[in-house]
Amino acid sequence: MPQPPSAADLDACCGNGCEPCIFDLHDLAMDQYRQDLRAWRARQADAGQDLLARP
Repeated sequence: MPQPPSAADLDACCGNGCEPCIFDLHDLAMDQYRQDLRAWRARQADAGQDLLARP
C-alpha cells in the first residue's frame, strides 16, 4: 500500500514566494500519492475478483 508523503514543515517555508514553494511540492506529492493509491486499490479489487472467480 502506498504511503502518504510527510507533511510539509510549516517552519521550513521561508515566506519569500519561492517557485516552487515547499507547499507546492507537497501538493504535487499528495497528487501522486492519490494516483498511486487509486491504482493500488484497483489492483487489490482485481485480485479479489480473481480469487472469487476460482473454483
